[in-house]
Amino acid sequence: MNPASKFSFTAVLDPVVAAIMEQLQQKVEAKDRVIATKDQIIALSELKIQKLVEALRLERIKKYGSQSEKLSDLQLQLLDLEPAVSSDEIASEVASGPLSEQEKADESAPQHKRKPHPGRNELPAHLERIEEIIACAAEQCMCRKCGRETKVIGYEETEVLGMKPAVHFVRVIKREKRACANCIEQGVATAPTPTRIAPKSIFADETIIDFIVRKYCDALPLYRQRAILLRDLDIDVALTTINDAVLRVGELLIPVVEVMKRGLVTGGYIQADETHVGVQTPEKIGKNHKAYFWQYSAPMKGVIFDFEMTRSKQVAKEFFKDYGGILHTDGYVAYDKDIGTNDLIHACCWAHARRGFIDAIKVQTKAQAPDAKLERVVALMDGLFAIDRSAREQNLSLDDRHALRQERAPALLDELHALQTAMQASGTILPKSVMGKALNYTLKRWVELTQFMKHPVIELSTNWAENSMRPIAIGRKNWLHLGSREAGPKIAAIFSIVESCRKLGVPIRQYLADVLPGLADRSIHELAPLNPTAYAATIAK
Repeated sequence: MNPASKFSFTAVLDPVVAAIMEQLQQKVEAKDRVIATKDQIIALSELKIQKLVEALRLERIKKYGSQSEKLSDLQLQLLDLEPAVSSDEIASEVASGPLSEQEKADESAPQHKRKPHPGRNELPAHLERIEEIIACAAEQCMCRKCGRETKVIGYEETEVLGMKPAVHFVRVIKREKRACANCIEQGVATAPTPTRIAPKSIFADETIIDFIVRKYCDALPLYRQRAILLRDLDIDVALTTINDAVLRVGELLIPVVEVMKRGLVTGGYIQADETHVGVQTPEKIGKNHKAYFWQYSAPMKGVIFDFEMTRSKQVAKEFFKDYGGILHTDGYVAYDKDIGTNDLIHACCWAHARRGFIDAIKVQTKAQAPDAKLERVVALMDGLFAIDRSAREQNLSLDDRHALRQERAPALLDELHALQTAMQASGTILPKSVMGKALNYTLKRWVELTQFMKHPVIELSTNWAENSMRPIAIGRKNWLHLGSREAGPKIAAIFSIVESCRKLGVPIRQYLADVLPGLADRSIHELAPLNPTAYAATIAK
């Protein structure tokens, strides 16, 4: 076809072609919009899937322990199929390395290698040694060749850890009664009643203390202790009787904890944290109310637990209403504003900030290229903790540690802030992802996190406070709940004393035996020397 005829044909059909082209263009644009919408949905879905995969990996790592951080997602998935998994099996799985593509396709579990035995433990030298000699059999005592009696030339020794079961007995307290045979009008004189923790209880002081230690130190619920008494000694005592004795201890300790509280608030540095606990209430039949233990402490000082039925900010406001020192916490918003006096300084915890980036690293599998920026953030934070570790190793004073911080920390903090700011501004990190949350947590609280540069007393972390919460977290799995809201303050007082003694290295049985008897008869002015901090100083002399 020549150019002229082509031009003529096009010109004749131009209106029709234009209409068709316009319709086609509209269809293409409509398809493009549909495709763009679907691409947006797919991209959003992929981000949600990434977030869920990260959450699932973190849950599996929590389930199988810190060793499992090195396992791939497939290996963690296969561990979920096992009826039971030991720490040795996890270690073997880590040593075996990631699954190959063929193993992944076959869905076959790798062969576990037996972990080398660590060897027999050496038992402590301070324990009493009781020898048990096992004689040879009669036929071994005679020589099979000449028939003469053999002689002992030595012993094959094996040491095993033995124990003597607890010995229970009935202490019969007989108070002497005296009277004069000649002077009847003088009447009868009776020996004074011995001072006891619970005067009307059937339990002796050491038995009540044992109940306390087993429950609040060893997380053994009272109903199980009652079952042990019934099983081993055929002693059937009501659970309420044991509860009454234990709560009596809590009631006695409340004034001591109040003295500790006043001493802590008048100090200049407090770490605070909180954890939940179930409480039975009449308002919620068949369901526990979610109450809280609020914890307040300072390094090398006592630990105070305050029982409250709520996690409301009002609790913190009431406790710190007259406090103008340094308050060191995690990121809970209840501590952010309107707490304490105008002089209060709020500091935040670097361990919590670091934990978010550690979680971001954990969710990365071996199939992913390591994020150099993420690893650099953790390395810089580790550098901050290394400064304080060096100060501890050199046994530096607070002032000397502060000087060391001023020398080494500024460069680390400058790089850390610049790096995190750039990562957040890059637009490649999902705000709700593990990494996104970690960045937001740190940058939002940067001023509070860097308060340690101005105040030498501030620790880098609130680990002192957080570690104090572990007995409650462990016990929560065994006790299920508190019996009533009235019992809460008494149990909080017991926890305060038990945890303070643990932190300060005070023997808890000795402390309770020395302090509890006669405590109800002491005046408030006599309680200061009885708090665990003062007691620790006394026994150290």
